[in-house]
Amino acid sequence: MSCSESPSHMEITQQPIVQNNQLRFPAGNPQLSLLSTVAVKQAEDIAVDLPARIVWDEQKTQRVFPAFAGRVKQILADVGQNVSEGTVLAQIASPEFGAAQADTARATADALLASKNLARQKELFNAGITSQKEFEQSEADFLRAKAEVDRAQARTALYSSGAGVNQQLGLRSSLGGMIVERNVNPDQEIRPDQFGPSSPALFVITDPRFLWVLIDVREGDMQHIKMGMKMDIKTPSLPNQVFVATIRAIADTIDPMTRTIKVRASIENSSRILKNEMLATASFLRSFPSNLNIPASSVFLKGNDHIVFIEIEPGVFQSKKVSLVFENKKDVVVEGGLVIGEKVVSQNGLLLAKELLNAQEDAQQAPMKVPATKP
Repeated sequence: MSCSESPSHMEITQQPIVQNNQLRFPAGNPQLSLLSTVAVKQAEDIAVDLPARIVWDEQKTQRVFPAFAGRVKQILADVGQNVSEGTVLAQIASPEFGAAQADTARATADALLASKNLARQKELFNAGITSQKEFEQSEADFLRAKAEVDRAQARTALYSSGAGVNQQLGLRSSLGGMIVERNVNPDQEIRPDQFGPSSPALFVITDPRFLWVLIDVREGDMQHIKMGMKMDIKTPSLPNQVFVATIRAIADTIDPMTRTIKVRASIENSSRILKNEMLATASFLRSFPSNLNIPASSVFLKGNDHIVFIEIEPGVFQSKKVSLVFENKKDVVVEGGLVIGEKVVSQNGLLLAKELLNAQEDAQQAPMKVPATKP
């Protein structure tokens, strides 16, 4: 053999041999050094990470909106200030509220007049001067007037208004806590119709020692989420700290956009280190008692199938189809197709897939050999 034939001969002999779904590499093939294998093992508990967001605990939060139109005359509280129930946050000059106060005063006057009229009609009725019908009519008038007083007083009392008409509306806190937002300025004109579902409140009061964690749970993980379950919470800004949250509510509907289910957990924040609207990761351990674990880098798609390569013997590799139960960036849990202890290719499996695909395409395109006929 001449020197010019040697490279061509080496190239031919070092090509892998394809038999069905098997690739056989000759000893010394340089591609073998690129392939790494790991043993299939019993799947262990895996930490499942879910996207989450930290928000105020709405059960301990009040958002203050104006009930009447008016102008802000005085701001009496600011962000960071602790307030108690009933604290006046701002004073509003409101002609609308003045009209409500006037309604109360007018209803009180009408009720007083109706009370006097009822007393007079009662005396006349007892003396036989007036009819029972007139007495009953005055009694009904008094009851209507009294009901109107109760209604008007209840409306103004809802906003802690005293007697009289002063058109001064006090925005008050209905619970104790800390002011964490203020979105109002002096002399600002405000109207109730300015505030929609997405509009910021004039004041937000909450107890920052207690927070909610809103978690997006994938459909496949939903069966492992239970009420009262504990989850680890981590935030990018505090990478070395783990917080514990408890699941308090699970939605019954799937978000059509994200295909996730909303789960709410509560978390204590006594140190005040967690903040509203922090992005976080919620984690829990998921068990796979009857499944197997392999690296995520071992699996690739072939059409709609998930394929891995196992090393049957040194230099001999075979493709197998597997069914995925769970996957993340590092691990894949599968069922069926593999046996504990088998060696799967963990690095450069796509190299084998390409070699197998090329060989199969070459076999399909190769012309069929026809036996030569004698002349």
